Amino acid sequence: MELKKSPKADLERKKGIYLEIGLVVALIITLVAFNIKSYDIEEIEISQRTAENVVDEVFFQTAEDTPPPPEPEQPEVATELVVVENDAEIKNELGIIDASDDANKAQEEFVPVVIEEEVVVEEEEIFQVVEEDPEFPGGMEALYKYLGESIKYPTLAKENNIEGKVYVTFVVEKDGSIANPRILRDIGGGCGQEAIRVVKSMPKWKAGKQRGKNVRVQFNLPVSFKLN
Repeated sequence: MELKKSPKADLERKKGIYLEIGLVVALIITLVAFNIKSYDIEEIEISQRTAENVVDEVFFQTAEDTPPPPEPEQPEVATELVVVENDAEIKNELGIIDASDDANKAQEEFVPVVIEEEVVVEEEEIFQVVEEDPEFPGGMEALYKYLGESIKYPTLAKENNIEGKVYVTFVVEKDGSIANPRILRDIGGGCGQEAIRVVKSMPKWKAGKQRGKNVRVQFNLPVSFKLN
């Protein structure tokens, strides 16, 4: 016959309850322990921070203000009054210059500068085409005869067999004189310079006319150079 334990004496039946009670107690002890350590750490950190934020006080020592040295006493200057008679001449010992005298001298010495206006002479118009053309004395035949007799064939042109026409332009003035001769076209060999020389030495022409009055006229003249 098997022996059976009394239900009151059976400890295995209450083993689960005791285990749960033990776990709860252990958990409570653990939480309490963690709370105590965190407070200690926070207190330490706060104490460290407060210690780092403290700034040492700095004291500056200022020098005492020293009073300035007393100014040296200046000797009193005694003024001496000299009594002079009314008729005595007073010399200008201080070298004071009377401004009124300088002004009078400046007015006497000042000479106004007269600026002469430049007279601009308007150049009369030079006509290209007129009612009556200027004319060499005796006409064109006399002009060609004059050129043939006056021109000296340049040596350089002869040596190089240079022939052709040099065109010269000039102005026949109102009095018939020749002005401003220049070369329009040259053939070289000194022919242009010879043509200018001959034109400058021409006698006065018959002046050109416009509306019955003598005028300045531009004239172009061909000068021929030909070897015989």
